[in-house]
Amino acid sequence: MNFTIRTCFTGVLLIACGAAAGTQAFAQNSVNVYTTREPGLIKPLFAKFTKATGVKVNAVFVKDGLVERVKAEGRRSPADILMTVDFGKLLDLVDQGVTQPVVSKTLSKVIPANLRDPKGHWFALSMRARVLYAAKSLKLKSFTYSQLADRKWKNKLCIRSGQHPYNTALFAAYLVHNGKANTVAWLNGMKANLARKPGGGDRDVARDILGGICDIGIGNSYYVGLMRSGKGGPRQKVWGNGIDVILPEFKQGGTHVNISGASVALNSPNKSNAIKLLEFLVSPGAQADYAQVNYEYPVRADAKVDPIIGALGKLKIDPTQLKTILKQRKQASQLVDQVRFNN
Repeated sequence: MNFTIRTCFTGVLLIACGAAAGTQAFAQNSVNVYTTREPGLIKPLFAKFTKATGVKVNAVFVKDGLVERVKAEGRRSPADILMTVDFGKLLDLVDQGVTQPVVSKTLSKVIPANLRDPKGHWFALSMRARVLYAAKSLKLKSFTYSQLADRKWKNKLCIRSGQHPYNTALFAAYLVHNGKANTVAWLNGMKANLARKPGGGDRDVARDILGGICDIGIGNSYYVGLMRSGKGGPRQKVWGNGIDVILPEFKQGGTHVNISGASVALNSPNKSNAIKLLEFLVSPGAQADYAQVNYEYPVRADAKVDPIIGALGKLKIDPTQLKTILKQRKQASQLVDQVRFNN
């Protein structure tokens, strides 16, 4: 990364520093990416893009405060692409006015309509499904999200915090499909079925199922790949292989997915290179990398998933617009507190 750009982001953000970086950005055949993605996943893709196009990628890995950083830099921001791992945070960028619409025939053709902004402000690059982890002894073949509240699962359900973004997104989707009254009843039903207090992570759900604490739980699909591949260590491989995984659906159709995605920054100094990078990230090769490195689902219909994830079955995505689901996340969070789900 260019020294000026790197130095700007190692300490307190200064507008003057953003100006210096912005000047450098105009002078180079480059593209500047602010991302909350893990470096290990995205760096190899950036390296391949540079090799293929000659365009240098300056990546700034941001853990927190992405919106605040870009807004503070203002018109002098060197950021070209803003990349996040949760669609709620992605749409926050749009709502805060730090993105711009772009037109790309490639992006419109490759990415399904419900996984991109109709006005071109954001685009999904990969997906992870919210799936059911189950004890092998149950021999389940199918499941709906509504069944999580069935009384047969009393004291048998494990789940991470109801306020975690993965869960509030799922609850918001349920709200869209079923309305407020039914969602409150569903949350209360799940609460009555809890085997333990909501908490930990998705991989802890798999651990607790194997340990006999619960029979079923909710987790993200890519954690199954991380566990079963052994990338999380030998203990997690045992957890992953010790459970069955089902792709649940809403009664009205489809499995809930969350996304990683990206937007072009409002004041992008290298807009053409930014679009070129986004188009590269939905190319067959890059989509295969998403699938292999982090066990995510590609957004390309013609891209292969990793064999571990492919073995879970054919993913039928909930066709609901992600933006519609996002609008319900605040209410979903309020309902979690209303039913005292975490208590």
